Amino acid sequence: MVLVHDNSRVLSIGDPLPPFALHAADGMTVDTRLIKDAVLVVIFTCNHCPYAKAYEDRLIALAERFDEQGVQFVLINSNDAAGYPEDSFEAMKARAAEKGFPFPYCVDESQEVALAFGALCTPHCFVFDEERRLRYKGQVDDNWKEPQDVTRHALRDAVAALLADDDPPVAEANTIGCSIKWKPGDAPAAAVPGT
Repeated sequence: MVLVHDNSRVLSIGDPLPPFALHAADGMTVDTRLIKDAVLVVIFTCNHCPYAKAYEDRLIALAERFDEQGVQFVLINSNDAAGYPEDSFEAMKARAAEKGFPFPYCVDESQEVALAFGALCTPHCFVFDEERRLRYKGQVDDNWKEPQDVTRHALRDAVAALLADDDPPVAEANTIGCSIKWKPGDAPAAAVPGT
């Protein structure tokens, strides 16, 4: 496991959403051109990473909290399933069903979406406003291991601020997690060696 504690250098605050259409574990296709919600939260995650797993319940709670307020969460798994079978599409379907995900869990088999976002690790969050401009990128919160000890709820606070027509209190907060598992030859030049 390669640990990443960094942030995207591909997308800057204010940049437009890189559009995508991806298959989800529930059998649907998520096309960002069709999402009309006021806030769009895109989170790169996976099945096997302990950091990603630690945040699943918190993400479910956030999605449920903001569901009626015009917020759409979309989770994306971009990992190389050939090298990491636990992250296969079939395993994603099982995980989504087991956890009762209230949001689409999409597969980025080509890894093109992760490249377009500059996603570095799992989990890695990107929050877009109604005009689909990036307003926050980075971590869910500041304590992946101990939810009761969180002192900065960066993702939650960014979404709440946008719903109130305010700027997020923090626009960037380095994310921490397992590196994206790139297919051989697909890793971006800035990716951590050994991913």
